[in-house]
Amino acid sequence: MRNYQQEYENRVAFIRELVCSSGCEGIVFGNSGGKDSALVGILCKAACENTVGILMPCASTRNYGSDMDDGNALAEQYGIETRTVDLTPVREAAVSAIGQATTINSAGLMNIAPRLRMTALYTIAASENRLVAGTGNRSESYMGYFTKWGDGAYDFNPIADLLATEIIEFLDYLEAPLSIRTKKPSAGLFEGQTDEQEMGVTYAAIDRYLTTGEASEHDRAIIERFHARSEHKRRPARVFGDDGFI
Repeated sequence: MRNYQQEYENRVAFIRELVCSSGCEGIVFGNSGGKDSALVGILCKAACENTVGILMPCASTRNYGSDMDDGNALAEQYGIETRTVDLTPVREAAVSAIGQATTINSAGLMNIAPRLRMTALYTIAASENRLVAGTGNRSESYMGYFTKWGDGAYDFNPIADLLATEIIEFLDYLEAPLSIRTKKPSAGLFEGQTDEQEMGVTYAAIDRYLTTGEASEHDRAIIERFHARSEHKRRPARVFGDDGFI
């Protein structure tokens, strides 16, 4: 297990130096009510008093219920300024407008909310001279379980190297709200959605594979398939001149 007191101090120092050198006046992050965003919020608030978390419900009933409750619980415990941007009507307008140009499939539909959330965060950041903090962990990144140009976009990410199981250990150490620590990971992309159910493999199995290379035949097949097909998400966009094509 990591030394989480040292991890806390190092990450807070990293964020503090980054904000100072950037010339920005603060930080903004998406306060989803989940584990990753909770840890990012705690670290950012400790490093920068001018940290604001944005609750961004978007269509899902859970967004308006337990996610908002947990986001507010985090904000209250750690003194994080919190605002709400309701994106449901924006999503409805986007679906209506884009639907006139194409038949939107399920993947396209699910990725609208994460991209609208990042639009909201960067608009706030630009308007208030803030940095946007990312909230994705190492396990999600390896699996490609994030939206390109959505939650995969940020100015910095203080938890990108941490496994999903380490996020839980870190939150336990920091005594974050129990409701956040024990809830099932979910991107809230549709009603009843959970990360592990959608992927077909648990984060514990993913993390075991990443740390030891060991996995059941079933889990290994899923993990390697997700990783291979999402490689484009982890690489910079290709431009003319790549690979010697000049």
